Amino acid sequence: MSSNIPGRLIEGSSPTLYNEDLAPTTAEGRTWGWTNIAALWVGMVVCVPTYMLCGGMIQAGMNWYQAVATVFLGNLIVLVPMILIGHAGTKHGVPFPVLLRSSFGTVGANVPAILRGLVACGWFGIQTWIGGFAIYTLLNVATDNGFVSDPLPILDINLAQLACFLAFWAIHVWFIAKGTESIRWLETYAAPFLIGMGLLLLGWAYVKADGFGNMLSAPSQFEEGGLKEGQFWSVFIPQLTAMVGFWATLALNIPDFTRYAATQKDQFKGQALGLPPTMALFAFIGVAVTSATVVIYGEPISDPVTLMGKMGGMSVIVALFALAVATLTTNLAANVVAPANGFANLNPQKISFKMGGYITAGLGVAIFPWKLLSGGAYVFTWLIGYSALLGPIAGILIADYFLVRKTELDVDDLFRADGKYSFSGGWNPIALLALGLAVLPNVPGFLAQVELVESVPEIFNTIYSQAWFVGLFIAIGVYTPLMKRKLAMNEILAS
Repeated sequence: MSSNIPGRLIEGSSPTLYNEDLAPTTAEGRTWGWTNIAALWVGMVVCVPTYMLCGGMIQAGMNWYQAVATVFLGNLIVLVPMILIGHAGTKHGVPFPVLLRSSFGTVGANVPAILRGLVACGWFGIQTWIGGFAIYTLLNVATDNGFVSDPLPILDINLAQLACFLAFWAIHVWFIAKGTESIRWLETYAAPFLIGMGLLLLGWAYVKADGFGNMLSAPSQFEEGGLKEGQFWSVFIPQLTAMVGFWATLALNIPDFTRYAATQKDQFKGQALGLPPTMALFAFIGVAVTSATVVIYGEPISDPVTLMGKMGGMSVIVALFALAVATLTTNLAANVVAPANGFANLNPQKISFKMGGYITAGLGVAIFPWKLLSGGAYVFTWLIGYSALLGPIAGILIADYFLVRKTELDVDDLFRADGKYSFSGGWNPIALLALGLAVLPNVPGFLAQVELVESVPEIFNTIYSQAWFVGLFIAIGVYTPLMKRKLAMNEILAS
């Protein structure tokens, strides 16, 4: 999945740190305009998890517009680190693992790169299972449940479900083999199709239900007195953190894409137009269509795969094809590129970007994603849990690049084992300290959430509900003064 355009050669680069996939993007490789970046985001945003985002918030007590506003605000917040960290990719042409070397060291960069990559592998498996299950649903609709059979031992899914999962997985592998340009092509052409299909679904629901049902006119539990007024914030804060956590992954490895942007204006405009508005739109489509299904089918159907299966006729084929495309575009961009780069960074001599993608695909099968999904606790365990790790990494990247380095990097030294970013044997102890201290306050709340401890003082639950924000600001507060002091001391010793 390389860019198909060789990166810039680095004279004196270390073989353990350099290959063409990790090398700085050349001028010839900077072909992505703002429309490509925006299309990339549309392709990533339109997926089943986005469609279902507002459902949990409404169950927790919000009304529809409070839920949609929370989605929009969360993505507006995460847009800030997206653009800041993306600046480094566009200015210096380096991918995420290489940028990490500036703060974590040439060897230490592997720690956050793999942490980010493993989260992506989990998401890759989940999204691939969702797409495969959509295909399975289509086959059952077409054959009157002819593919339903007993579950296989150990796997707990039937043979047809496994075959559909592996077939959809194989499509991902094909795009991995074809490279980044094939992904850009897919995202660019899929974006208008996906927006059109989403609006068609919204129109279908409105016509069939003669409106959108009662959900859009219902007050929230807070407004009608079902919950005390002060309880709104106890729901809003963790849900907002979860919304930030939803794309906290891409906020880190966004340089993997902005390195191909023609200008800073392109990466800024593309992200600003492609992310928050599209997230809010598709979250609204999800809640509006779910509300309409109460009128159409007599029950709320929040899962789009289940909904598509009920439509019948040619509409189910078109709808499920759209759902499969949406899942594919999300998965390739959001959950393949980062781990592929991360694995390549471990051993550039032996692992290419393409091989890293194959490793990602393999792990996506090995985690049995259907079992991961059946575990529940989506918001508090999954989204907030990994945001406690990713927030501190984002804080360290932003602090190092803007507050310490003032956006200036010696790019060639990022590829040299004996350069200025080697620190102590390739590790920067300050970055590791900042990471550890920033994660630490969230550990008690996480342990309570996964029930490894019975209970913790309420302050730790409150901290955990704001995990990404807590980690981000602690990391910035710890890393910035210590690193500035270290560099100042180095200058004194050098003189």
